[in-house]
Amino acid sequence: MSQEKKKKSAAREWVDALLFAVIAASLIRWLLLEPFTIPTASMEKSLLVGDFLFVSKMHYGTRVPKTILQVPLTHQKIWGTEIPSYSEAVQLPYYRLPGFTSIKRNDVVVFNYPEEFQYPVDLKTNYIKRAVAVPGDVIEIREARIFINGEPAETPEEMQFSYDVMTNRPLNAEFFDRYGINPDSYFPFQDNSGYFIFATDEMVSELEKSPAIASVTKRLNRPGQGDPNIFPDGAYYNWNKDNFGPLEIPAEGQTITLNEDNVRRYGYTIEKFEGHEDINIDGNELFIDGEKQESYTFQQNYYFMMGDNRHDSLDSRFWGFVPEDHVVGKAWFLWLSLEKHKSMFNKIRWSRFFKSIE
Repeated sequence: MSQEKKKKSAAREWVDALLFAVIAASLIRWLLLEPFTIPTASMEKSLLVGDFLFVSKMHYGTRVPKTILQVPLTHQKIWGTEIPSYSEAVQLPYYRLPGFTSIKRNDVVVFNYPEEFQYPVDLKTNYIKRAVAVPGDVIEIREARIFINGEPAETPEEMQFSYDVMTNRPLNAEFFDRYGINPDSYFPFQDNSGYFIFATDEMVSELEKSPAIASVTKRLNRPGQGDPNIFPDGAYYNWNKDNFGPLEIPAEGQTITLNEDNVRRYGYTIEKFEGHEDINIDGNELFIDGEKQESYTFQQNYYFMMGDNRHDSLDSRFWGFVPEDHVVGKAWFLWLSLEKHKSMFNKIRWSRFFKSIE
């Protein structure tokens, strides 16, 4: 007669269940969906601070992890510490499983912040923006209006800009709340003559009807007013956040002549994101493995990402193109939304539950 199998202890059952849950959650997070929270106002009013959403890894194809030695369900640090949660001892080459679509113009995309060079690509901080231009597009911004390939671009319904609002009297939070403007989106002038606000066109139209409002003026940089903080060289090209380009978005397999202008426009991108170990830019000349390059063929696709809150977004206008290998996934749908400025019973934005992201 066979010996009866020894029953697992309660502690062992708990450990097994926890291990299974961690493995299952890690696989779902890697292959299918990853939760994401909106931490800043750069996408308002399309996405709000306090929105909780799921990012689909399936749409554009799941990216195989580059950094495989990592504590499960962490990103850069072990929870509550400054201890790195990963090791770079083993790094895999970039590979993406087949997806069922590609990034389309105006998709809302989660990606790794390109400028964060202290981390491996797949562990850079996650950003969320709108892909306003895709590989091969020529983008131009004229007085805050986007043009793609010479034609006016489709714009989000709830896009925000900054405005100067001159008033006849001081206004309180209750007044602004009636127009959907939260306390993080308006700031009084020092002389109490008015307010600096972030708002949509619809909000501005309603504000202008109020007898308390004397005038509303959109804040725009003037054409030709170069900004050195603008990519790739705003001071040289006289570009700013409201007047930018034209600039072509690099596409995989596209070959450019490395003349002075193209080195200025694309040299940084080639140096930082094309995977060359021995590359140097000397003046307006680019060298790979010690040899001067007369032309260059891009190894991957790039995208131009912008926030819907156009005057409160650090995006491709400032730090350049997003490489394809930095793309995490497509922002898919909201599953919860909390308003930090509301009381306990009014905190949940019920109308945003399970709302798809467009």
